[in-house]
Amino acid sequence: MPELVTGQTWMILTAMLAYLLGSVPFGIVITRALGLGDLRKIGSGNIGATNVLRTGNKGAALATLVLDAAKGGFAVLVARALLAEDAAQMAGLAAFVGHLFPAWLGFKGGKGVATFLGTLIALAWPVGLAACATWLVAAAISRISSAAALTAAASTAGWLYYFGEGRMLFLVVLMTGLVYIRHAGNLKRIKAGTEPRIGKKQGDAQV
Repeated sequence: MPELVTGQTWMILTAMLAYLLGSVPFGIVITRALGLGDLRKIGSGNIGATNVLRTGNKGAALATLVLDAAKGGFAVLVARALLAEDAAQMAGLAAFVGHLFPAWLGFKGGKGVATFLGTLIALAWPVGLAACATWLVAAAISRISSAAALTAAASTAGWLYYFGEGRMLFLVVLMTGLVYIRHAGNLKRIKAGTEPRIGKKQGDAQV
């Protein structure tokens, strides 16, 4: 863990603001703005980029992916610039939790992988980019988005060790655990051999 130097009041304020930022459902905002319908009634109903792709609009899916990742990254960078590294980690975690459990959507949010990766890139870009590369390799091999996401998340602790970023270990273990919890259904389908592959229009393999 980083050295705790930020005061309690500022940490709480940081967490609240980062949560609010993270809970902005960009997938829903974008699909509604483009007249693509209610994302929660399309495909799996998830608010992530993969489900946006099921609308057939690749640009909307890409924008959702980038903005969901940016939520975590922006929160981290602002907290680091204004406060300290402990606040930056708190901001990343809070933005990530906001994406997973947004209050205005009944705490039913996305799977969190894009926000997870965006947070990692902002906190320690070599670790974040290595995790992204892991996702790409796993996706190319398995052709299953959720399997690639889970592999990338699981690999992150190893990348922390490789790049000497042990200060992030607690945060990464916590976030990885939440990613796996949100992918519980995907894990069952992967084991059963029923998880859809990348490019299919049905299923629930969102980021």
